[in-house]
Amino acid sequence: MTFNDLNLIEPILKALKTEGYTTPTPIQEQAIPIVLQRRDLLGCAQTGTGKTAAFSIPILQLLYQDRLQHKEQKTIKALILTPTRELAIQINESLAAYGRHTGLKHLVIFGGVSQNPQVDALRRGVDILVATPGRLLDLMNQRFVHLEHIKMLVLDEADRMLDMGFVNDVKKVIAKVPVKRQTLFFSATMPKEIQHLADTILTNPEKIEVTPVSSTADTIQQELYYVQKSDKRDLLAHILKDKDIKTALVFTRTKHGADKVVKDLHRLKITAEAIHGNKSQNARQRALTNFKNRDTRVLIATDIAARGIDIDELTHVINYEIPNIPETYVHRIGRTGRAGANGIAYSFCDAEELEYIRDIHKLIGKQIPVNEEHPYVMNPQTVRPTDEADKPKGKGGGQKRGRGFGRADKRPSDNSRHSGGGRSAESNMSGGRPGGNGGKSNGNRR
Repeated sequence: MTFNDLNLIEPILKALKTEGYTTPTPIQEQAIPIVLQRRDLLGCAQTGTGKTAAFSIPILQLLYQDRLQHKEQKTIKALILTPTRELAIQINESLAAYGRHTGLKHLVIFGGVSQNPQVDALRRGVDILVATPGRLLDLMNQRFVHLEHIKMLVLDEADRMLDMGFVNDVKKVIAKVPVKRQTLFFSATMPKEIQHLADTILTNPEKIEVTPVSSTADTIQQELYYVQKSDKRDLLAHILKDKDIKTALVFTRTKHGADKVVKDLHRLKITAEAIHGNKSQNARQRALTNFKNRDTRVLIATDIAARGIDIDELTHVINYEIPNIPETYVHRIGRTGRAGANGIAYSFCDAEELEYIRDIHKLIGKQIPVNEEHPYVMNPQTVRPTDEADKPKGKGGGQKRGRGFGRADKRPSDNSRHSGGGRSAESNMSGGRPGGNGGKSNGNRR
């Protein structure tokens, strides 16, 4: 199937041709016809499946066709809610690319920058608004944003909205949107809270699940490195000696950790920049642009800042620290191997992170192959998950705290990848080989 088979209008087909898109991804192939029928949609799709285009393209087409039939009004007709600034910007860029020949106006609003340019654009009239919840509610309270004419509502990365504490804000926004509307709901995972939210805002939706919940793409070669916490810096430097690694996205769990890794790499004359919540919006965009242009070889990111990063042909993701929430691992490595391309994900695991790895194995339903072909292999005697009887008793609640090792924010989280084989990472470290099926990209990475 090609995009020509999806009953798309000429202005959009022309834009897709310019972008080099010919073959839709599975979620695009399934979702676009449903949205064009003005049906509600519940999509469970992991990152990198092409869902931005899956909802952006039909929204542009429906609004374009509506404008041909009715006099144009300077009102917001479609609202796309997303959890992070970076993801909001990516979606807005996609709308610009796919809708370049439609004449529709779109705007992205987010916090951390002056609201004045955003307010000025709103006053001039906007067809599609892409927004993060906080800035949207702020401008609604100031009466700069009015949602009474919304025809289409999109909730993107709904599970991340929950993780970041935005669900109540989202509910406040939904209360201001007309009940009679088309709603599109996307989430990489479907915990009970997200399923309940979907049930309350969708009307007889069509459901799409293009991959198993919380699975990792087969096109991503995953490798696990057991390493002492104090050796992670040297292991990262060792891996980056490979000149075939043109760019690498490295994840840390904290902002301070991201800045520290940047300093370490600068000492080694490796170009690196950090992207996290303490950086200004201009600094974050500059770092992202430098990384996309390959002026910066290594981008160090925290999870929240990196959710919207969409880099063509990003081959390597390195988990310098293992996430304490297993679903986050899926989101991280999904930055590579996008839209059918091949990718590599390395994970650095120290003794305090063994339980995190066990949780990840349980979630993804397979073992991450272990790479021992490096100079910093941790003593196998220490690579042993803590027995249940050894774990200190403590109260639960809040986010998962990585059993038996104290506070989650005090623990290292490491994920990295490098060439070479190894053993399978279970508590007994039984045999296994690294995998990763090849796949040809069709270019649809938005």
